[in-house]
Amino acid sequence: MTDPRLFAPATLRNREPILAILRSTLPATGLVLEIASGSGEHVSHFAAALPALTFQPSDPDQDALISTAAWIRESRLANIRPPVQLDAAAAEWPVSAADAIICINMIHISPWAATRGLMMQAGKLLPEGAPLYLYGPYRRPGRTLEPSNLAFDESLRARNAEWGLRELGNVVALAKQAGFGEPDVTEMPANNLSLVFRHGPRG
Repeated sequence: MTDPRLFAPATLRNREPILAILRSTLPATGLVLEIASGSGEHVSHFAAALPALTFQPSDPDQDALISTAAWIRESRLANIRPPVQLDAAAAEWPVSAADAIICINMIHISPWAATRGLMMQAGKLLPEGAPLYLYGPYRRPGRTLEPSNLAFDESLRARNAEWGLRELGNVVALAKQAGFGEPDVTEMPANNLSLVFRHGPRG
């Protein structure tokens, strides 16, 4: 029988550094919604390390959903819900509440509308003080892109003109429009960043 699980090489490299940030970012208990779960490797790893939390994986792609479900079965963890099909750009999401949202390596491999939708819906779902965690590479003012990220950006744009590394300032501005404050920014391996936004008071 064919193994339906997908394997992303970057996951093995970045899951422990990301987990270190999540340990100090996520609430002690509650529901963590993962946007763009991809292969499902991250959510399985995080759920095993953080058993007091419940994780809700999601992805718009059917193959990713199948892979995530297979990783969940393999893990035998009770704190991961079945994955749901969710397009970040959609006007409505099939999730009505969350105590935290994590989104790893989506913003640069999706149209800008997905980032807009992520911020807008996160602003609606998350309670005051709740975290929105983003991970990935970004363009930053006054800094030349590292050669690896420049090559990555060019390859993404060649695959899809709507993809590519985003300007950090544009992402922060969009988050502020949705009710989030300035992010805590942490330098991560391989020229990536961790961004932790907190939802402000509803006005």
